[in-house]
Amino acid sequence: MSPAQDPDELLPVVDENDHQVGLATRAQVHSQGLLHRAVHVLLFDPSGKLWLQRRSQAKDTYPGMWTSSASGHLDPGENYLFAAQRELREELGLGLELTYVGKVPAGPATQGEFSGVFKARSDRQPRPDPQEIAEIGLFTLHQARELAADHTRSAPSLEAVMKLAGLI
Repeated sequence: MSPAQDPDELLPVVDENDHQVGLATRAQVHSQGLLHRAVHVLLFDPSGKLWLQRRSQAKDTYPGMWTSSASGHLDPGENYLFAAQRELREELGLGLELTYVGKVPAGPATQGEFSGVFKARSDRQPRPDPQEIAEIGLFTLHQARELAADHTRSAPSLEAVMKLAGLI
């Protein structure tokens, strides 16, 4: 199975204060543990249930694991909000107003990513990109908390993102 992303894609590399210090390929960033930037979007339905996605088996990190509604790396020159809007469109086919929640510091749970976290609420049905997403599910907050705590089924970043958002 070919990867769902380009290993030669250039990503901004940052220092411990989240200031850009250069560019490196996705493959270099992940293999060398370089600090970089990502976004996570938490999408809720009108009743307060949370959409989560199970990553495609073709993903280079955490294939087949559950994670936030939409997520991805920042492109060079992109800010956190623009990246979150782009990822929501690309992965779930939705253009929505997003609310900034905060930033998870780079660390082991995020694989060295400073992760900007956003939330949105919509009654529209997500249309997942099958190259990126194996499946999506709508979870109560209790179910989502249980899933986030189970690192055999979910990426560690899900728990960190949910904690930042005050959901855990």
